[in-house]
Amino acid sequence: MKLDQTSLQVIEFGEEPADKYYCLIDLKVSPNGMNIERMRLSDPRNFDRQFRDSGCLMMLTGDEINELKRRDEVNDAKLHQSLFELAINEGIIKS
Repeated sequence: MKLDQTSLQVIEFGEEPADKYYCLIDLKVSPNGMNIERMRLSDPRNFDRQFRDSGCLMMLTGDEINELKRRDEVNDAKLHQSLFELAINEGIIKS
């Protein structure tokens, strides 16, 4: 998988960093990103499955992103690329 086959989608459910989710999306599965409105209607018990079925490769909260920034493990200016590289390093995706 290549960087341009993914997208970074930020989803906010509230004002706090913990309410903000950064999702690395497989564009082959969801070319236009995840349909959050449709997902809101789904059964909350299947929420994680809905994300996976919508092409979410990796999801981090705002708190987790802030911690990765603090440790210089991601670059805020190149967040999409940084998260893509993190997913490769963690074995989530293969390049």
